[in-house]
Amino acid sequence: MSQADFGRYLECSLTLAEDLVNTYDPISGEDELTGLPALIDFVRAHEVSNPGKATTVDVGRVRDLRTKLRSVFDASDQQNAVKILNRLLSESGARPELTNHDGEPLHLHYSPPGTPLAPRLTAETAMALTVVIAEDGFDRLRICEGERCEDVFVDESRNRSRRYCSPAVCGNRASVAAWRARRRAEH
Repeated sequence: MSQADFGRYLECSLTLAEDLVNTYDPISGEDELTGLPALIDFVRAHEVSNPGKATTVDVGRVRDLRTKLRSVFDASDQQNAVKILNRLLSESGARPELTNHDGEPLHLHYSPPGTPLAPRLTAETAMALTVVIAEDGFDRLRICEGERCEDVFVDESRNRSRRYCSPAVCGNRASVAAWRARRRAEH
């Protein structure tokens, strides 16, 4: 079974959106964006283009973005998700342009160089989620069905059947729990 092909650059932006939302665990209250060093590490790990110099103000703005992005995944329907994304795009001042810097093939950047970090991340993540909804549907945006998990993910399966953020972790836990329940029922 093949996966949906969102393209290399869109994949990076989708991963950025997923990972950003998942830096906060709504079940445990654990927050990975604890301050400026954590934000800088996050941006480096995701190889954000032209991030500029992050500041302590960016920490609060990126946390706010994280909350708004989660609300896209939590939206009751496509119309509400689209309203949130359109608001984010407007706030970000997104200005898409084609570029082929550093010998890379043509690809889109959603903010020009010099755009501060929070609006840059807003434009990149909101555009990625917008493209998924426009091209493949709102039902691609999911929240893990794992018993102890609220992580978000984009379902890239061909038949739109992925239920867990990580089949190896949450999927395996669900399988083990179901197996144990069957065993108990047999006895």
